[in-house]
Amino acid sequence: MDEKTMVADALVGINGELKMFGDMIAQTENKELKQCLKQMRNQCEMSQEKMYEAARERSYYVPAAKATQEEVDHVKSIVQMQ
Repeated sequence: MDEKTMVADALVGINGELKMFGDMIAQTENKELKQCLKQMRNQCEMSQEKMYEAARERSYYVPAAKATQEEVDHVKSIVQMQ
């Protein structure tokens, strides 16, 4: 397995964990548990950011082109209609 594949797999795993933490935080009523999960999510987000930066530096990940103002305005108009 090459480095690019390992980085991509790590990002997929971290993103899955972030979703899992978000789901658990929303579902718990225990304030202490909720706070602990939020701290774990924050640490996970920092790991995701570091991995993302490493992937960008090595050109393993190239983000999509930025949206034009016309595209942004179009999406805003659709969201405002709902």
